[in-house]
Amino acid sequence: MNAPFGYEELSSLMKATAGIAADPLEMAANPESSFADFGLDSLGLMAIVAEIEHNYGTPLGPDAENRKSPREFVELVNSQLTSGV
Repeated sequence: MNAPFGYEELSSLMKATAGIAADPLEMAANPESSFADFGLDSLGLMAIVAEIEHNYGTPLGPDAENRKSPREFVELVNSQLTSGV
């Protein structure tokens, strides 16, 4: 992996997979906010997980869809991508 996964990429995936426009700066400023606060439901998060797994060729683990906040999700993605698991 070249660069860590961040709020910019998460925001782009939210728009591409779920049609949700979320400001990455707002996510960074309020990382403990829930995905629901940004309008993303569990199906939308599942689509994002599938897209990341497809793009990077790495599974994110069975709990990826259970992350409640952007911070939790970004930390998980970076952990999984850098560990190669």
